[in-house]
Amino acid sequence: MQFSRFTETIQLKSNKHVAGVTVRLLIADCTGTIYFTDLQLQDGDQLTGYTVHTSKMLTKMQENGQPVLPRHYNGVVRTAETVILFNLGKTSAGLDCYIYPIQDMAAGSIEISQGMGAHKVRFLDSVNAGDELALKASTRQCLKNGSQTPKDGFYQYSAAWDSKHTVKLEERKSARVLFEFQEMQEGGDRL
Repeated sequence: MQFSRFTETIQLKSNKHVAGVTVRLLIADCTGTIYFTDLQLQDGDQLTGYTVHTSKMLTKMQENGQPVLPRHYNGVVRTAETVILFNLGKTSAGLDCYIYPIQDMAAGSIEISQGMGAHKVRFLDSVNAGDELALKASTRQCLKNGSQTPKDGFYQYSAAWDSKHTVKLEERKSARVLFEFQEMQEGGDRL
């Protein structure tokens, strides 16, 4: 696979601001697979930065030359609990969160956040006992019973070594929770 890097300058009329940019990939008379990745917009007429895809910088945590299997944490939360995850990887990892309500809960009553409330996400739909809510950083999806559902906030991650995650539910309600993540380590050269 070979990637080519292209740059373009957007000419502005004086004293005007960019309100939007539309990028279309137009290809003719070609065969094969084309990947259009890593779009970067920046102010000025000189290219000043370039960051490669994270797959160049990160790899799955290895033990004895083999990738470590994903780590799972299960628990039961009643109203609000802080869950501590032990991430033995060398760097942060995306966190997939699954919530299984034991009772029905109102819209907006389920939240997950880091530590003292940073990086918070709130599920916007109401849920019924037995539903499955999935907030998957690995695939950038927020699902309710396998279908897209709205959220307000961020996908979660597990910091290296240990990270604290606050799960808040509707008052006097409970849910089973499952956290899953692939421990990561630094990969090869960035370029």
